[in-house]
Parts: sequence; C-alpha cells; structure tokens
Amino acid sequence: MKRLLPALLLLGLAPGASAGTIYVSNEKDNTVSVIDGGSLEVVDTIKVGRRPRGITLSKDGGQLFVCASDDDAVQVVDLATKKVVHDLPSGHDPELFALHPDGRQLFIANEDSNVVTVVDVPTRRVTYQVDVGVEPEGMAVSPDGRWAVNTSETTNMVHWIDTEKRATVDHTQVGARPRYATFSKDGRQLWVSSEIGGTVAVIDAATRKVTKTIGFKLKGIAQDKIQPVGVRLTDDGRYAFVALGPANHVAVIDAQTHEVKQYLLVGRRVWQMDLSADQKTLFTTNGVSGDVSVIDVEKLSVVKTVKVGRYPWGVAVKG
Repeated sequence: MKRLLPALLLLGLAPGASAGTIYVSNEKDNTVSVIDGGSLEVVDTIKVGRRPRGITLSKDGGQLFVCASDDDAVQVVDLATKKVVHDLPSGHDPELFALHPDGRQLFIANEDSNVVTVVDVPTRRVTYQVDVGVEPEGMAVSPDGRWAVNTSETTNMVHWIDTEKRATVDHTQVGARPRYATFSKDGRQLWVSSEIGGTVAVIDAATRKVTKTIGFKLKGIAQDKIQPVGVRLTDDGRYAFVALGPANHVAVIDAQTHEVKQYLLVGRRVWQMDLSADQKTLFTTNGVSGDVSVIDVEKLSVVKTVKVGRYPWGVAVKG
C-alpha cells in the first residue's frame, strides 16, 4: 500500500470533463454550496435551515432534499430557483436519509428519538415509523426496494426493515459506532462503516451476516484517529472508497478482494463522498478544512481542492 500526496493540486487539473453540478451542505453556515462540475468552482450558495447535514437528490433530479437537523425538518430545495419550497415532516433531529427506488418514500434516521421515519414525498405525510436502536444514523435502501437498513451508533447494529411489512425483521452486529451504510449496485452486499471500531463490515444481504471486516493502518497516524465514516462503491464493482475522518485520508479498497490498495491524502476530517454520474470523479467533504477534494477515480489521485462553507458535511452530485 502506498500513501499518495496530492501533488496534482499544484497543477490545478480537473479530472476528465466530468460535467454536472455538485451540492455540498455546510453544517455551520446553514447553506448549500453549488459547485459547477466543469470549472470546479463554487457558482452559487443556497440558504437552508439550521445545521444541514445529509443531502440527496430527488429521482428526477429537480429537487434537493436537505436534513436541517436543528430545525427538525427535511427541506426541499427547488433546483431551478435554488429556493427552499417546503419542509417534510422528518421527525426529531434528522441526520441521514435514503430515498426508495420508487422516488417517493424517504427513509429518515432520527438520531435523538431512536426511530426511522418514513415520509411520502408527494403528499408530505409520515406513512409510518419503525423503532430501531440507540442513536440511529446511517440509512440505505436496497436497489430492489425490499430492504431499508439503519445503523444505530450506540447499539452497534444494522437494523433490517422489511419495506413491505413495515417492520424490523433482523439485526446484524457490527463494530463500534456504525455511521454509514450503502448497498452494492446488485444489492448483494451491504457495506457499513464503524467510526470508533475503525473498520468496515461487508455484509451478505441474503443471509444478513458479516462476511468480511476490513481494517485500516496508516503510517504515522494513531489508530484512534482512523475513523471510517462515508463509503462509496463504484457501480462496476471495482472500488470501494472509505472516508477516514480525522485521519484525513480516503482508503481505496479492491471491492472484489476486500484488500486496501492505497490511501489518498485529502482535507481535514473527511466525512462524506459522492461519485459523478460517469463514475470518473469522487468528491469528498472535508469538515475542518472547509473544502471539497476532487479525486480522479481512474488515476486514483487528488486533482483539486474547492473551498466551500464552514464544516461541509454532505455531498450530492447531479449529472
């Protein structure tokens, strides 16, 4: 494994013509930064509610959903006007959420009330709630829509919600303080990061059992500083990227062998990530340094840093 320094930053290069728009929630500014995917510069700033964290796009790409955690709301931003048009009834202290493949069911983790709230987006109504573990955070929905999963930070479990039964039907024990969950494109695997455990669990979705636990080691960095948070998988099954929090690196994992290939040095306290639609570019939010790192996926190198607001948290890429 080799540790890469982002020397290409000096060149100011952008990875191969990845167009589109990148939206970044700034936790301490109550804003969303809008980055142009061509120039890789901030071109606009959207005012939103207090402490914006998780963000995701609507299925048609016309709206952006934002967890305004301190306002106890999920705000809906119209991307044509860049204005908040209404709030969804999110439950208390929403942090992360996941949109069902049908585009209308939004599964929201309510960290302080130990439930998952499911909202029907078009009618703006809560359809049901499910009790889960203590401090729920991570949310994911399987590609076929059968499963919604939640990670509970204090219970150290993944909770499997059957979306037809509208109930939790199974639990998987993982490492300490699980923060993020994501399904592989084929739905066969679930990857879950454990911040305090310092690991990522690979779970077989059919059996709901952990098949591999991946650890990380970085020369010169204390083990307790390696805190996995955001995870992104490429659609072709080639790579898994893991944000390592205050270790200030992104781990690159061979998604087939589950071996760590290398580490990429990014900004301070890397938190969440998202891939461009063409899968050629990865964007990371670096909370303490207040910027976004731009990673060329083919070259596995950091090619640019974009300054955004204070404490960038979530990121969503359109196009």
